[in-house]
Amino acid sequence: MSPALNADLHSHSTRSDGTLSPARLARRAHDNGVQLWALTDHDELGGIDEAAAAARDCGLRFVAGVEISVSVAEQTVHVVGLGVDPADAALHAGLQQVRAGREQRARRIAAELERHVALDDAYAGAVRLAGNPALLSRTHFARYLVERRVCASTHEVFTRFLTPGKPGYVEHDWATLRDAVRWIRGAGGHAVIAHPARYHFTSTEEWALFESFKELGGAAVEIVTSSHGHGDQRKYADIATEFGLLASRGSDFHSPQESRCDLGRLPPLPAGLTPVWELFA
Repeated sequence: MSPALNADLHSHSTRSDGTLSPARLARRAHDNGVQLWALTDHDELGGIDEAAAAARDCGLRFVAGVEISVSVAEQTVHVVGLGVDPADAALHAGLQQVRAGREQRARRIAAELERHVALDDAYAGAVRLAGNPALLSRTHFARYLVERRVCASTHEVFTRFLTPGKPGYVEHDWATLRDAVRWIRGAGGHAVIAHPARYHFTSTEEWALFESFKELGGAAVEIVTSSHGHGDQRKYADIATEFGLLASRGSDFHSPQESRCDLGRLPPLPAGLTPVWELFA
């Protein structure tokens, strides 16, 4: 496949913290000119069948995916799995293990928010928006605080409350990098480090992350994504070359109202990189 292919390999539906159903996402991707699309809900495969059927109906090539929450050096890193078998038992068991911690973390987030904001129902409000306590994320709390007019946007909520060092942020132990890559590869998929510029590693910690990822069998790094500027793209293109990793491209689309970039609207990959979608040729 061409490096200029309009591939969008990172997006979220209502099965995690997106606001569109898997079927509506597929149609939106198709209407926006996407040629290869992946649904990558957080720690969840429940939307894959619906997404695949909708993509098939509109003639859109589909890749089954997932985004796994991983703990590295006291930070949360996201590892996308592309081309996974959604029926793989070990992957299902691993994701269930990761999801089991979400409700406990959510109750702690709610308690922290209620200490700093004039609310007494943050947990119930977030559950209502998520629809399922096992799928609760910071984004659901952000939407609830916008709904209650504590903040004007979800971006403001994250900036004021839900990032490290802020009053509503709660540390949590997710999967290990080793386990996440093992689950993805065991399900026939390819592991991708998502939006690396969003993490706050020292240069030594970041080098160690990529070295470990490569040694464990990681395949690619997300170069072009909504949270990466041109400088970030250049930096991680160089890192991909240094570590022999393929390059991925994905909007990280969650919502028409909230996302920085719509499905299929990203710039192309920088020249000289091997795109991860060559693995799906």
